Amino acid sequence: MNVSFAQTCEGRIFELKAELNNEKKEKRKEAVKKVIAAMTEGKDVSSLFPDVVNCMQTDNLELKKLVYLYLMNYAKSQSDMAIMAVNSFVKDCEDLNPLIRALAVRTMRCIHVDKITKYLCESLCKCLKNEDPYVRKTAAVCVAKLYDINVQMVEDQGFLDSLWDLIADSNPMVVANAVAALSEISESHPNSNLLDLNSQNINKLLTALNECTEWGQIFILDCLSNYNPKDDREA
Repeated sequence: MNVSFAQTCEGRIFELKAELNNEKKEKRKEAVKKVIAAMTEGKDVSSLFPDVVNCMQTDNLELKKLVYLYLMNYAKSQSDMAIMAVNSFVKDCEDLNPLIRALAVRTMRCIHVDKITKYLCESLCKCLKNEDPYVRKTAAVCVAKLYDINVQMVEDQGFLDSLWDLIADSNPMVVANAVAALSEISESHPNSNLLDLNSQNINKLLTALNECTEWGQIFILDCLSNYNPKDDREA
């Protein structure tokens, strides 16, 4: 087992901490890049958690992506400190830039820490109804990941109903992602009976099928293949 980065390079950690708190945005971004590089080499940079999380307060998309990458890696082992990031997540989910909103949702789905996800339910609910289709389709997939963490919370918050609402979305990729999310949940929870389609749902899926990507078509076709008409008229 490697000796921890914090033990062997205390001086370097001190330098990185100072750089992460530099007033200049570019200096902070370069510092986070160095932290990520050390992290990918298997070095322990968890002691910098609060300093890296503070860098979330930025409108620079590249820097925010780096911070989120760090957060996804250490949130589980640093769950108490990860709570510090909740307010920033909530804020990012309402950012004017849809890419930042979607990035926040995508990161949420990768943080498998129950005590954090429960604080983000309201933000996810808003993102599922967001005016931007890119945010909605990202939020749809997040529901499936959240279901693996806390089934009861997903059901209580009405997220499954939200997925069904997205089946009727005007954007075909949102429809495809909603189907993908419901399919993933059904596959991991066979008794959930989530994909109980009817003729109305089928028509919406057929409409989306002609307009979405090949990836989306695969999920929709797979879903349609499992459809059993209830009578001759529906068939």
